[in-house]
Amino acid sequence: MSNSQEIREILRKVRQVEIRTRRMVTDAMVGAYHSSFKGRGMDFEEVREYAPGDDVRSIDWNVTAKMDKPFVKLYREERELCLMLLVDVSASGCFGSVNSSKRELAAELASVLAFSAMKNNDKVGLILFTDHVEHYIPPKKGRSHILRVIREILFHEPREKGTDIVFALNYMNRLIKRRSMCFLISDLLQGKQTQVPTADTAEELFRALALTNQRHDLVTMHLSDPCEHTLPDVGIIALEDAETGRIVEVDTGNARVRDIYQQTNQQRIEATLRGMKQRGIDVLPISTEKPYIFTLRHFFEKRGTRR
Repeated sequence: MSNSQEIREILRKVRQVEIRTRRMVTDAMVGAYHSSFKGRGMDFEEVREYAPGDDVRSIDWNVTAKMDKPFVKLYREERELCLMLLVDVSASGCFGSVNSSKRELAAELASVLAFSAMKNNDKVGLILFTDHVEHYIPPKKGRSHILRVIREILFHEPREKGTDIVFALNYMNRLIKRRSMCFLISDLLQGKQTQVPTADTAEELFRALALTNQRHDLVTMHLSDPCEHTLPDVGIIALEDAETGRIVEVDTGNARVRDIYQQTNQQRIEATLRGMKQRGIDVLPISTEKPYIFTLRHFFEKRGTRR
């Protein structure tokens, strides 16, 4: 494929994602998004004389003492918010057994969030990560900026294959000082070429997530594919871990082997989600086999009501 053809294909794919996701970003979706995150901060606006019905807790006692009559402080909701997208582009994201890969799903989710933010007049920033930070786009506004974000998620070629979510979270916490909305979009499969995940790795992840949730407003989108939970009955196959390179032969014709595989993965997922929820971190499971827009909208509405 020539360079010009490749560019046209990239633009076509980005435009396709834009059309598909902007159609989903209805007024209801934007309203749910706004109610979920409004009130992250209040800016002082002015002081005026007290009027009947004003909240006595807003009285400015210093000004009241000087003027010898009550004055109240007025605040306005901080309108310009910042949405940070932390997107896992490790090798495991290339897997997909249904209509799309987890990486393509991540791009669509990021697109819906970004266009919702754009309609809410918020800035959007992006961090792509593997077991390193692959690419950073500072927060900005505008359609052309959103299209750049989508393009990078879809077509960035990672230098590494593994996943280190802790490194990515620490990077963002050092970089983004102002409290922001943060969406971590990942399959949560931690792994490096030279390192086998352990219980300590999971605990380190929970600590990093909890710290980020204190500094920012964190939501974790857990991506999965149905074939990561169950094995088909197709005889002996070789399974390769895309991130660590380890290869294991598995007899899928053995019902016990299939049951153990399913139970092990289910226990791993449940332990991860349970650990995050115990630390007050919002988690939204999303599968490549199911429509996500109603799940996303319901999550925002429920979160907005809770807050």
